[in-house]
Amino acid sequence: MYNSNQIQEIIPHRYPFLLVDRIEEMSEEEITGIKCVSANEMTFLGHFPQKHVMPGVLIVEALAQTGCFLLLSKEENKGKIAFFAGINKMRFKRQVIPGDVLKLHVQFTNQRAGICFAKVEATVDGKVAATGEIMCSLGD
Repeated sequence: MYNSNQIQEIIPHRYPFLLVDRIEEMSEEEITGIKCVSANEMTFLGHFPQKHVMPGVLIVEALAQTGCFLLLSKEENKGKIAFFAGINKMRFKRQVIPGDVLKLHVQFTNQRAGICFAKVEATVDGKVAATGEIMCSLGD
């Protein structure tokens, strides 16, 4: 649906911190993105050189960027920035390693007092890698 060039037209993230390669599906409240994990990423120079594992915090960031794309693609949010407001109940179920295709699913569930709440799930080959809740706020 959207490739990396089109994603960069909507969200402000850039290399080496752009963690969404493609958006596959999007509705008013849900979005699914893809992150193709490669051994060539700078992360793996230090995490861990002898056994590459994608850091959990970067999986959460990839989920947040996916959700950010949905929010910032809405006309009323053009030109804004999405900021993390919280992370709850995040659980990591499997390691994500180079060669994996990480499927990033974000479902916005609520909005109050300027905070957007979302359920998130990252999977590899249909198996859950991470699940939890994130919150963000929109700013200028």
